[in-house]
Amino acid sequence: MQNFLKFVNPFHIGTIDAESKYSHTKFIQAMRRILLLSVLLFLPFYSYCQQTSTSIYQKGISAYENLQAIGNLSPYSPGGVGFDTRYQGVKGSPRLLDTLLQSYLRIGGREDYFELLADLDLVSNSVIYEHPKTKKLFAVPLDVISEVIINKDGKELVFRSTMGKRFDRDLREQKFYQVLNDGKFQFIKIPVKTFIQANYKGAYSADRPYDEFQSDAKYYLMNSDGIFCQIQLNKKSVAKIYPEKKKLIDQLARDEANTDKEAMILSILDKF
Repeated sequence: MQNFLKFVNPFHIGTIDAESKYSHTKFIQAMRRILLLSVLLFLPFYSYCQQTSTSIYQKGISAYENLQAIGNLSPYSPGGVGFDTRYQGVKGSPRLLDTLLQSYLRIGGREDYFELLADLDLVSNSVIYEHPKTKKLFAVPLDVISEVIINKDGKELVFRSTMGKRFDRDLREQKFYQVLNDGKFQFIKIPVKTFIQANYKGAYSADRPYDEFQSDAKYYLMNSDGIFCQIQLNKKSVAKIYPEKKKLIDQLARDEANTDKEAMILSILDKF
């Protein structure tokens, strides 16, 4: 009986035999496991599915705290440059949209999405999002991201990672790509931000007293071998990827009066 009282009273000061001490340790470990399991079972979550409108998303503070546990988050800073009286600063930004929009982020092999206000940094290749409480910006690196869905003007822009995809020319680094057409005839766009350094010092300088982030994009179609091939937005380039459909492409291009070249390619693929 005395040993039992020593075991159940954690504030008891005195000697405890080896068997009681071992039992006490096992009891504490078991209680910790039960407590942890209880916390995990009652974590709040919301359901939403991209394909069936029932996928899982997590919102607000909950999303941020769970992201902290999953991803390697860091405070976001786009960096700075030196000061010169002639220097006029930076034009543009490394970010895709230059604004934070309602977005859904999927990490790794998870099936749920985190709902955030976010944008893409195309130079650091990361998702930039706002902490829902402090309003500070944080970055999630692309190498832990499976998919990002950004709601812009009522449309869903879907972005994924180039990791594991095959390209006709190897990419120097992992990038975001936007899914323009999914399925058999995949059509994607890799948005690019190129940093052009100020050049205004010296007699033969370009007289450009500002740094600039210039926007560009590269377009790719997947060929029959599953390789993404870079194209120009014209019928000749599409016919080179799908030579068996050249006659149809020529006919569709003649009928297509859309001045939006990206929309023209999508219209052609839609008829395949």
